Amino acid sequence: MQLHVLNSPFSQEQAELLNQLLPTLTDQQKIWLTGYLSAQAALAGLEAAVQASSAVAPDQPVSKDVTVLYGSQTGNSEGLAKKTAEHLEKKNFQVMLSSMSDFKPNSLKKISNLLIIVSTHGEGDPPDNALSFHEYVHGRRAPKLEHLSYSVLSLGDSSYEFFCQTGKEFDERIKELGGTRLFDRVDCDLDYDEPFSEWLQGVTYSLSEGETASFPQVAAGEMSKVSSEYSRTNPFDAEVLENINLNGRGSNKETRHLELSLEGSGLVYEPGDSLGIYPTNDPVLVDELISACGWNAEEAVTVHKNGDTLPLKEALTSHFEITVLTKPLLQKIAPFKKCEELHALLEEGNEEKLKEYIAGRDLLDVARDFGPFEGTAADFTSILRKIPARLYSIASSLKANDEEVHLTIGAVRYDAHGRSRQGVCSILCAERLQPGDTLPIYIQHNQNFKLPHNADVPIIMVGPGTGIAPFRSFMQEREEIGANGKSWLFFGDQHFVTDFLYQTEWQKWLKDGVLTRMDVAFSRDTEEKVYVQHQMKKQSKELFEWLEQGAYVYVCGDEKHMAHDVHHTLLSIIQEEGAMSKDKAESYLANLQQQKRYQRDVY
Repeated sequence: MQLHVLNSPFSQEQAELLNQLLPTLTDQQKIWLTGYLSAQAALAGLEAAVQASSAVAPDQPVSKDVTVLYGSQTGNSEGLAKKTAEHLEKKNFQVMLSSMSDFKPNSLKKISNLLIIVSTHGEGDPPDNALSFHEYVHGRRAPKLEHLSYSVLSLGDSSYEFFCQTGKEFDERIKELGGTRLFDRVDCDLDYDEPFSEWLQGVTYSLSEGETASFPQVAAGEMSKVSSEYSRTNPFDAEVLENINLNGRGSNKETRHLELSLEGSGLVYEPGDSLGIYPTNDPVLVDELISACGWNAEEAVTVHKNGDTLPLKEALTSHFEITVLTKPLLQKIAPFKKCEELHALLEEGNEEKLKEYIAGRDLLDVARDFGPFEGTAADFTSILRKIPARLYSIASSLKANDEEVHLTIGAVRYDAHGRSRQGVCSILCAERLQPGDTLPIYIQHNQNFKLPHNADVPIIMVGPGTGIAPFRSFMQEREEIGANGKSWLFFGDQHFVTDFLYQTEWQKWLKDGVLTRMDVAFSRDTEEKVYVQHQMKKQSKELFEWLEQGAYVYVCGDEKHMAHDVHHTLLSIIQEEGAMSKDKAESYLANLQQQKRYQRDVY
């Protein structure tokens, strides 16, 4: 590689030095150097961008008031919003922190600096506690916001088609209403620590209006100080105490009950919180992928931006995601593939064919379908993202299980495109995890799925299948504190005999009065399939009476089907039993959400 370009920006001496250096570099060193130079350029661009965006007239007063709003389903956005507020308060800003559901939308007219941190849920939808604010901002009543300076941090998952859609919509709409960006929107994938840190640096600098003597550096570690030293970025290796199959012999399902030790971690949780697990990939799949690409399993590849390396097999097993295909990933792979079929698939107008190909396939399929990868193993791993943690609803109360956490995990197995497929984390737990082994875990706090502060308030729980998990934690907690409020569970699965998860525990709680009522639906035990929403409909009169008495409703499980059907059943019950119009019933249910009396933990 020689520098012979006539308009090269290098002097003769620099060009000679580069010509001496470049041929001696390995592919991995070239990749590292490219990343290093890109990072320096990005940092310089970041500083220039925030300096440009913070330019104001000399006589314009600098506002130290900042409103931080979050829309969060699982707690990630809320956690980052709290860290943002803490950071800005240390910089002497007056911060008002609020969930979007608790914020009075017409207050937008009165604030001058707004930071929005919001996730995208499902197929491009706002999280539950952002729905009303999102509707207001996009509606006719939204005010002109020429006085408002704002910035958006958007959280999402790039494996979904509508990546960070809610954040993008807020960003564009506030701009349409006249708002001025303090700092450009940052879209975060599942590994959000570094982009969050960059965004926070940018908005802090802009809000300071040049008052800081130098460009502020906010380390990711500074943003994650919690009571325990263990966190999402520093997981705790929890010992497996128990790992048992909850389903009976002959069941079509396998549901694992996992008990993990938290001893020595300092980690605490409440009912409604989730546990994050960092899984490892199936070693058989890793071997097949390496073989299909013709690589050496022991070749060293970079796994961290600081230059740390691991043998390829270990890196693909423990560090990189290899089971999820996305359009952006295929676009990164395409330059390393000579296959015309792949390039045609990525052309404009082939979106439906592309979606059809991506569904249910992984990187091994790509290696087998489109021929060899024209690059090194290091080139390949450089375009992969880290294995994201898997979140599971906690199935235990810490009060009832000191220094332990329990999970309910359904094993995922299916066939697609001529191959057997399996869930990364669920099959690790089902097939490769034994008592005495350890799992890297952290606690994901979720304030959007919490028991009422008043233990005398009635609660209604809807949780088929593994959606039963958080309600086991609810019952254990209420038993420990001696709660007097009524409780009602709707549970469903396939067969009574083999799939009644935690049956003896529920029967004991019913006998002891901890659980007031339980309605079950076992869909495969009757000629006509019966689900939890059908049982709710059967009990519509009493269910509505509970709502009128102030009951909280909790739904946990599959969003696309179960939670959607339960939502519409609730609407129907409210409309019929409350003698309301459809609009009034929708308003009634929206009001329950506003009061935090209708909470969902859905996936």
